[in-house]
Amino acid sequence: MTLGPLMLDVAGTTLTDADRQRLSHPLVGGVILFSRNYRDPAQLIALTRDIHALKSAPLLIAVDHEGGRVQRFREGFTRLPPMRTFGEIWNTHPQQARQLARETGYVLGSELRAHGVDFSFAPVLDLDYGASSVIGDRAFHRHPHAVFELGQAVMLGMKDAGMAACGKHFPGHGHVVADSHVAIPVDDRTLPEIARSDLVPFTLMVEAGIAAVMPAHVIYPRIDHHPAGFSSLWLQQILRDELGFDGALFSDDLCMEGASVAGDVVARVEAALTAGCDMALVCNHPELADAVLAQLNFDWPAQSRARLARMHGHPHPPGMTALRESARYTRALHHIAGLGMDSARLDLLTDPTDYCDRA
Repeated sequence: MTLGPLMLDVAGTTLTDADRQRLSHPLVGGVILFSRNYRDPAQLIALTRDIHALKSAPLLIAVDHEGGRVQRFREGFTRLPPMRTFGEIWNTHPQQARQLARETGYVLGSELRAHGVDFSFAPVLDLDYGASSVIGDRAFHRHPHAVFELGQAVMLGMKDAGMAACGKHFPGHGHVVADSHVAIPVDDRTLPEIARSDLVPFTLMVEAGIAAVMPAHVIYPRIDHHPAGFSSLWLQQILRDELGFDGALFSDDLCMEGASVAGDVVARVEAALTAGCDMALVCNHPELADAVLAQLNFDWPAQSRARLARMHGHPHPPGMTALRESARYTRALHHIAGLGMDSARLDLLTDPTDYCDRA
C-alpha cells in the first residue's frame, strides 16, 4: 500500500472510529497534529503509534512546531524561542547565532522524533519586513542571507536528529500585511524585486538540499494571477525548473481563506496537486475532508510518492530517557536555555496557524 496525496487532521488525543476510517482511505498519506491532539508525552507516543499502524506504508505525521508562538506541544517539551531571537543575535555574533539555531533545530527534531512525529513544517524562510502580523517574530531576519544562514542551521540541527525540514512560505509571505488564514493577500511587486530579496533564502536552501517546501497562499499578480500554491508557474517553472528543487511540495491548509479563490475544497485540492504540490492539506473541517475523499479524481504521479517517502523520520529514534542521557542533547539544552523566552507571555499569545484549536 502506498501513500496518498492528502494530509488530514484528527479530532482529539486518541483516534476515533471516524478518524480511523478517514486515515485508512487510499487517498490519505499523512496526518497533521495540532495542540488539541496533545495531552502529555505518553499520550502523544500512543497516538503516533496508532496512526503509523493504520497502513502497511506508514502515514507521514507532521506538525507546525517552530518555537515561540507556533509550538503545538508545550508541557513536557522544551520551550523553543521565536526564530527572530537568532536574528537579533546574528546582528552582533553571527557564528554564535548559527550555532544556537542548529542546537535549537536538534532539540526540536529530537524531541518530536522521540514521540513518533516524522517532521515539522519548519523553518520559516520569510523575510521580516515588520509588515506581517501572522509572520512577525516567526521570521529570522530582514536580510535574506541571514535568513538562509539561520534557516540552514535549523535544518542541519533537525537533520542531526533524523528529521527532514520544510521551508515556508515560498516565494515569501513577509511583505504582505494580510493574514492568509482569514484574507487573500496580494503582493504587487515584480519578479525581479522578489528575486533580489524573498527568493534568495529559498534559492540557497534548495542548493543546500532542503527536503520540502510549502508555498504561500499569496497572489503575486505581476507574475501570475493564481496564489503561489495553485501556480504551476511558481511551483514548476520557477521552483522546480529554474531553482532545481526536487523535494516534496506540501500545500498550505486548503481550508484557509487565502485558498478560497480556487473554488470549493475539492477544486482547491485538484488545483494544488495539478500545479505541482505532492501533498494537499485539508485541516479542521472533517466534513470537507469527507467531500474530498468521496470526489477527488487525480492521477497522482509516482514521482510524488517517492518524494514523500523521503519525509519519514529516521527509524528507531532514541526515546526521551536516552536523549536525556546523551551529551549532545544536554549540551544543546544548556546552550539554548532561556533564549528569548518569556513563558508567561508565550502562554497568552494566539498561535497564528492554529485558529481552530482555540475552541
